[in-house]
Amino acid sequence: MTFAKLWFPRLSIGLSSAIAVVVVSAHSKVDSAKPIFVDGQAQVVGAFSNSSDWIRESLWVETEFDSDHDGKRDRVHVDVTRQKQTETDGLRVPVIYESSPYFAGTGSGDINWDVHQELGTDPAPRKYHPNIRFDPKRTLISNSQVGTWVPRGFAVVHSEAPGTGLSTGCPTVGGPPERLAPKAVIDWLNGRAKGYTSVDGQTQVFAKWCTGKVGMTGTSYNGTIPVAAATTGVKGLECIIPIAPNTSYYHYYRSNGMVRSPSGYLGEDIDSLFDFINSGDPKNRDTAIRLYRDGEFAKGQDRKTGDYNSFWAEHDLLPFAKNIKCAVFMSHGFNDWNVVPEHSFRISQAVKGRVPLIQYYHQGGHGGEPPLELMNKWFSRFLYGVENGIENGPKAYIVRESGPGASRRPGAPTPYADFPNPEAKPVKLFLSSGGATAGRLSTTRNSNQGKETFTDDVSFDAPSLALAEQSSHRLIYSTPKLKTPLHLSGVSRITIRLASSTPAANLSVYLVQLPWTRGPIGTTNLITRGWADPQNYRSLRRGGDYHSKTPGVPLKPGEFVNLTFDLEPKDQIIPVGKRIALMILSSDHDFTLWPKPGTELTVDLDSTRIELPFVGGNSAFEHAILGSN
Repeated sequence: MTFAKLWFPRLSIGLSSAIAVVVVSAHSKVDSAKPIFVDGQAQVVGAFSNSSDWIRESLWVETEFDSDHDGKRDRVHVDVTRQKQTETDGLRVPVIYESSPYFAGTGSGDINWDVHQELGTDPAPRKYHPNIRFDPKRTLISNSQVGTWVPRGFAVVHSEAPGTGLSTGCPTVGGPPERLAPKAVIDWLNGRAKGYTSVDGQTQVFAKWCTGKVGMTGTSYNGTIPVAAATTGVKGLECIIPIAPNTSYYHYYRSNGMVRSPSGYLGEDIDSLFDFINSGDPKNRDTAIRLYRDGEFAKGQDRKTGDYNSFWAEHDLLPFAKNIKCAVFMSHGFNDWNVVPEHSFRISQAVKGRVPLIQYYHQGGHGGEPPLELMNKWFSRFLYGVENGIENGPKAYIVRESGPGASRRPGAPTPYADFPNPEAKPVKLFLSSGGATAGRLSTTRNSNQGKETFTDDVSFDAPSLALAEQSSHRLIYSTPKLKTPLHLSGVSRITIRLASSTPAANLSVYLVQLPWTRGPIGTTNLITRGWADPQNYRSLRRGGDYHSKTPGVPLKPGEFVNLTFDLEPKDQIIPVGKRIALMILSSDHDFTLWPKPGTELTVDLDSTRIELPFVGGNSAFEHAILGSN
């Protein structure tokens, strides 16, 4: 399993060679070595740059929870890397903090569920559970962030998530301890929590060298934890830069009532992720397995229906976003089909207008941090109080498409007033018959288009269906070729009326560019996509964030139901010569369960439409189609 390669952040970052010409003193009385700022950015300081001089500490911070129910508060393992001047000269510095369940190592092997499962039935049990090697003598947790930020006048702190590495307790995979553990570390940095020199000792460690100001960052799971910490409203957490964060385990493993895997990890679920990170002390692992993997998770995750419930609500950060008080710099890839972009978008929408917010999006896949200049300005502004104006500038930075490599290699971002683009307006497009080959997609609503049927067969993946000139396994409807580029920015929303020949069916919707070209899925082919369970039609009424606890109900074969749901957010410029197409299929080979072929889905064309957010609205769309002035 290569899960760690996608989720694990890089462990070393090159040093900048910038030379400071303007000095701004830190809040310190020392004269021998001070942080230096040029153009609003912290610069490399020679006196901070000798790694052999750095002070490294290992300690355990006591939390406010007891996840393993042993009657003792859990302690999380922490390491600190700071400048020697914080010890010799009384220098006080702020902190860049990264936390992870991956630092101690992860599991391997086939730990995922078998996706050969009929819809609405119980899955076959998982058979393999890895045993992660445990090293009780580890002191250094990670070197990530250190090479970039310590020479620039920040201390760097790492912690291991509860139940992983040398932290006590249990992995809860998005449960409350994952919010409260980083809070405890920030409290320790501010003198409000206790740190100890050993996992079970009573000799305290203090962070007198810290100003109390903390910024958090990290990628994927390591990006999730900054958001989790922020939802506690902890004092001292001034800013975060989450990169590709998972903000809801339901949205990671489900879509609109349907079981859906993250890209590349077919069959993964919250319990297999538990196995992947269960790296704590072996003598405590059986307790964690009993309480969580085979306890709470087994009762709540529900791979039979895929419905949202109280279990998933507890592993969702959006309900707690109202507590976020720090500045938020969200970063995500629009072609991230591991942690899909709605994870960042939903939190950004929740905090917009309440806290300083910047959104950075690129056209690549999982990971991809903002340029160092922007990150530096963010941390310098909120941790050192440097008036560099970053919070008053553009609210969005988007890396534009620049050819085939754009999906893999982010370039310089383009600043925008916001995301979605304030000039984007929804354009309603309607379907005309002919979907077995390519029906028409236009702003004209033609009545009496009738109904069209296709047959589910998961052996045909989405790219092959998009390439096919004709297929009985999907429906596709397209615009004419664009005569001018068209800028889509925001969330596309589909309303579809359909019937199924069976009580349960998968539904997958793609917005693509035609002609589809062979090769990796990227900005030259795919625009966006989404998935939904038609059994949840009663709660799929308006689109938006899906968190309805209304259970799905079996479909009556042949009876039509209406669904409205959103596709993944996107900002993309579709070039001249391309046709924009809506493709409707059932089981998605790379994401959904794999039922036996044969279910027929029938779409009522007259009652189906898609709304696409184009910059310039209807006039821009018509201009792109007609090419008129």
